[in-house]
Amino acid sequence: MTTLVRTRAELDAALASPPRGRRAVVMTMGALHSGHTSLVHAARDLVGPHGQVVVTVFVNPLQFGPNEDFAQYPRDLEADLATLAASGAAVDLVLAPDVAEVYPGYPDAPLVRVSAGRLGEVLEGASRPGHFDGVLTVVLKLLHLVQPDVAVFGEKDAQQLLLIRRMVTDLDVPVEVVGVPIARADDGVALSSRNAYLSAAERESARALSGALRAGAAAGALGAEAVRAAAQEVLAEACLTPDYLRLVDPTTVDEVPSDHGGPALLLVAARVGTTRLIDNMAVQVTDPGETTR
Repeated sequence: MTTLVRTRAELDAALASPPRGRRAVVMTMGALHSGHTSLVHAARDLVGPHGQVVVTVFVNPLQFGPNEDFAQYPRDLEADLATLAASGAAVDLVLAPDVAEVYPGYPDAPLVRVSAGRLGEVLEGASRPGHFDGVLTVVLKLLHLVQPDVAVFGEKDAQQLLLIRRMVTDLDVPVEVVGVPIARADDGVALSSRNAYLSAAERESARALSGALRAGAAAGALGAEAVRAAAQEVLAEACLTPDYLRLVDPTTVDEVPSDHGGPALLLVAARVGTTRLIDNMAVQVTDPGETTR
């Protein structure tokens, strides 16, 4: 049976009796879909039947810019609880606080926030200044409140996952961070709560993001420049101009050079209509010079 808590006091009471196994947390902003429930199933697999799975539902204002969709972001807690129940995901506890509970004194607080540093200033951070500071601040607060042994995140937000792992390492947070592969619809589009904003025609256009990634990955044997060109061609055919299309080192998000050989991450962000979507795919790149030596 799932217990719903809304306050710190209710959370403390619910966590007072430690589980017989490990505790896992899945952090969400609600508008839950099968991508989220796949994270919950992964969390249950990690902690076992006697462990404890906590899902947080909180739309975090700190990670939204002044012209972004904080006010319009979908909020329906009853639907989220129904989605969890229908999925068969064994959730022990749902934490769904309001903003004042997480940030007493908001909007004047918190005065002290986590800085994402250099890694948070590129790619998504360049397009959304301050976004990752807000993400890391709420993640660290929720880790302190829930005190999990393991935290499960989706790999769709690749830069976010990298930053959370760096924060946990750099700030000595005692938690294991686990990434779960991207969940996709049958048409290849990465599952996202923001997909609900798309019209039927925009949904068709959105397929080009994953199509570009697949084309880039297929060109990996021809080198980094071929990967970039193949992906860009698919986006151009769909008349999508990306905010960015980058082939990066998966551990630093630095752009890989033309003679790169080895693993890389192909990242894309683009507006489809008024909706901004992101996606990524791992790519194995061959240094073209290797084939001529």
